[in-house]
Amino acid sequence: MDNKVTEYIETQKYPQKEICQKLREIILKRFSDIEEKMKYGVPYYDDKYYIVSLKNHVNLGVSIKNLDAEEIKLFEGTGKTTRHIKFKSLEDIDVSKIVRLLEIIK
Repeated sequence: MDNKVTEYIETQKYPQKEICQKLREIILKRFSDIEEKMKYGVPYYDDKYYIVSLKNHVNLGVSIKNLDAEEIKLFEGTGKTTRHIKFKSLEDIDVSKIVRLLEIIK
């Protein structure tokens, strides 16, 4: 676990802090050898996933580089290289669904 990522999460307000903690836990548990670091001011994981705390929600972002059109539709946004899943509360987090989606990117 990267100390700078921990600091980033600890400075977030409620409920973003708890959402970030849970998403981090899911990523690190499923991909135990993943590289965790701060990049562009937010937690990044093997340059495939990122977590960003925003004013009213948290985005779990994903790289869509190697995804087909149908897989890309599983995520929100219109970015050319990344898309995301939006979380407004801990109740929005469906662990099995998130793991399935993250494994698509793997």
